[in-house]
Amino acid sequence: MKNFFLLLILPISISTFAQKPKKSTPTVYYPGKEWQKKRPVEVGIDSVLLKAAIDFAIANETLAPRELKLNHYRSFGREPFGEAIGPLKDRGDQSGIIIKNGYVIAEWGDPYRIDIVNSVTKSFLATVVGLAYDRGLISNIDEPVHTYVPPIWLYNPIRTTNKADEFAQSDLIEPFNTPHNKTITWRQMLQQNSDWQGTLWGKPDWADRPGKEYKEWLTTRNTPGTVYEYNDTRVNALALATLSVWRKPLPDVLKENIMDPIGASSTWRWYGYENSWIVLDGKVVQSVSGGGHWGGGMYLHAYDMARFGYLTLRNGKWNDKQLVSEQWNKWAQTPSGPQPTYGFMNWFLNTNKKYLPSAPEKAFAHIGNGTNIIYVDPVNDLVVVVRWIEDNQINEFIRLLLAAKK
Repeated sequence: MKNFFLLLILPISISTFAQKPKKSTPTVYYPGKEWQKKRPVEVGIDSVLLKAAIDFAIANETLAPRELKLNHYRSFGREPFGEAIGPLKDRGDQSGIIIKNGYVIAEWGDPYRIDIVNSVTKSFLATVVGLAYDRGLISNIDEPVHTYVPPIWLYNPIRTTNKADEFAQSDLIEPFNTPHNKTITWRQMLQQNSDWQGTLWGKPDWADRPGKEYKEWLTTRNTPGTVYEYNDTRVNALALATLSVWRKPLPDVLKENIMDPIGASSTWRWYGYENSWIVLDGKVVQSVSGGGHWGGGMYLHAYDMARFGYLTLRNGKWNDKQLVSEQWNKWAQTPSGPQPTYGFMNWFLNTNKKYLPSAPEKAFAHIGNGTNIIYVDPVNDLVVVVRWIEDNQINEFIRLLLAAKK
């Protein structure tokens, strides 16, 4: 009251200090252990139209079988050497979460059910590579990967051959030590335009989504960085290279540096394959996969997916700590030359609104087969997780969701 009174009797001080008030930066909410919820109307969302969008999503649950082993052998399992070598389990009902301005405004299904997320795993792998860059373990992402990867000793406790059969073979593998692969950079691996050549964990690169022209399977090679090709064998080669850089299991790296700081549950798991074990510094370590193409990859629930999506919405920042550098997030959201709607894996970008015409151009999504999607919309401050929706219905769902804004 004293200060207020002085302002009344000293008008000159009012003119002296009468400046435009500085705009205060709005406080960004980050969830703690429990994620705070708000009614849609509190964040400017029409609840009736929001329900219409959710009803549309539920009505368009994927038609693929819930028995994921069956689904595998009717799709990827039909490829050459396509047998599953990582764990698979049956999926649940469609589920989803909608987060506006950081607050949960809707959820449906069982968002705490743990299911495979397929290639959403790739975004977690890219983040672990980003952590290696941020800590100086990778000095330049435009350097060749082979300079970081030593010969690797595979762990093979059950021998199926004898020593004489292997006499002419090396006891170590060098996945980047060929004239072609030596030129491949980290950036090219992350953008899926490396054209890495080889066989890893029993899966040849050419056998992943092979083209109809079988004569080209073993002969066609593109200059690294020139042609985009979505290829899980190459993603797994990146995971193995990243394991060599960190010299520790990648799930441990992810847990310590990302999942624990963002408050994720203790129930998520990141699996590799039954044969993807190596000897690293005297310890047996599993090299994890970058997706569920042959089983394995990340298994987690929708709320853990939402936390990761919210981290990428905030460009790698959580509360007052930058967990992943802004530079890395900028690179991840930068269109690659051969594929403008793809940044780092698995950042699907909306360049020129080609991917999601109903969404802002700055929106992006982490996507895995199923379809599992984390939609991230910086323009509207939205993070949306939808699990097991038909891929060709995602844009219409987003259109209905954005139409609910008041």
